[in-house]
Amino acid sequence: MPKTEITYEIIEQIGILKENKSGWQREVNIVKWNNGKPKLDIRDWGPDHQKVGKGISLDFEEYSTLKAFFEDGDFSKLDV
Repeated sequence: MPKTEITYEIIEQIGILKENKSGWQREVNIVKWNNGKPKLDIRDWGPDHQKVGKGISLDFEEYSTLKAFFEDGDFSKLDV
């Protein structure tokens, strides 16, 4: 079974969360996947955005819900 080509267009680069030793960066961007609606996207990208790693894409409703969790939550346990 042939692989389906996945297309993407980075609409806006928001920021880099971290970079590893091999040059890959975990980024936050607004991305259109397969000509769909733009989504907030958090994932690892290879140099020059030529390769894409695993990540998560959120539509506006999901982003809004996650934002509310962050605003209301206590994340002090992350610093254990």
